[in-house]
Amino acid sequence: MCLAVPGKLVETETIGDNRLGQVQFGGIKRSVFLDFVPEAQVGDYVLVHVGFAISRLDEEEAQRTYELLEHIGMLETEDPAFAGETTTAAALDAIRTGDAIH
Repeated sequence: MCLAVPGKLVETETIGDNRLGQVQFGGIKRSVFLDFVPEAQVGDYVLVHVGFAISRLDEEEAQRTYELLEHIGMLETEDPAFAGETTTAAALDAIRTGDAIH
């Protein structure tokens, strides 16, 4: 099952034409692409799906989503923040080395 998971944007950077961010999911930080949410700023909550922030949301909605995921057991049986980890890591490496396709 694929899920979009809320996280807090704690850092941003631009590499080439790509805007990236560090998003915190609980105590875990992950690199994500921010190109679909150009308005997102540090401190905002974003919904992340397979390494891409796909929308912004407020803190209340992020908390409700976490509670729902916990209620249905998704936070206990899976770590949805890591969905697409290999693909995202490979894409970020390609961007950093200049091998990315734009």
